[in-house]
Amino acid sequence: MSYQQIQFTLDGATAVITFNRPERMNALTKVLESELRDAVERAGRNPEIRAIVLTGAGRAFCAGMDMDELEMLPPEDIQAEQWMRAYDMNRRADYQTRYSYFPAAPKPIISAINGAAAGLGLVMALYSDFRIASEQAVFATAFAKRGLIAEHGIAWMLPRIVGHANATDLLLTSRKIDAEQALDMGLVNRVVPADQLLPEALALARTLSTEVSPRSVRVMKRQLWEAPYQTLGEAVALANAEMFTSLQSEDFTEGVAHFQERRAARFTGK
Repeated sequence: MSYQQIQFTLDGATAVITFNRPERMNALTKVLESELRDAVERAGRNPEIRAIVLTGAGRAFCAGMDMDELEMLPPEDIQAEQWMRAYDMNRRADYQTRYSYFPAAPKPIISAINGAAAGLGLVMALYSDFRIASEQAVFATAFAKRGLIAEHGIAWMLPRIVGHANATDLLLTSRKIDAEQALDMGLVNRVVPADQLLPEALALARTLSTEVSPRSVRVMKRQLWEAPYQTLGEAVALANAEMFTSLQSEDFTEGVAHFQERRAARFTGK
């Protein structure tokens, strides 16, 4: 499929998805939103792809919803049929909404945040599994400055990542923070110079693609995103069931073999 507002490229076993509206700071449109979901699901279905890197063209990651489109949206648009998907019994309903589908992707998603991540741009970064920021990155919730509210699950996600006090501060003040402040509060995993951002993200993706079992990554990602809904007992029960299955997997056999034979792993993801 060809795309108008994103770029989809491959770097080995990594799918690189780039927001490609640099003249509008990669502000989100219906077209970009639809293309992004298609690209993430396309990467998720491809057995040759083992990780996804999400970044922005130009000086921004994603500056949120394009205000020209925001002003035209009728109140019922958020529940319009075009944004609904058939219920997937293999995914939590929580991770099948319009913007919360990243956690349901079977591959790890790395946001390489090259510049401004605001509003929905920040929401998408929060739903990613890793966040690497350029020294030039800035972050803002922005909603309160637009007369809006904490939308699309950010009031659930943000406190779990940065704590209640920091989440309250960022949401109610809508103030901007820089990359080092984001690192201090745990909003991002690491901060790197701008020219090292994509290489750093791709290096992490290669680690996830070649040095660890993609089957293990897939299962553990699901465990992590399921955990907020579970009791400790339920989490242990799921882990016990998954451990039994993993001991019978090809990747477990290979994991033991490459360690004993002192060679590079050749995981299949099975």
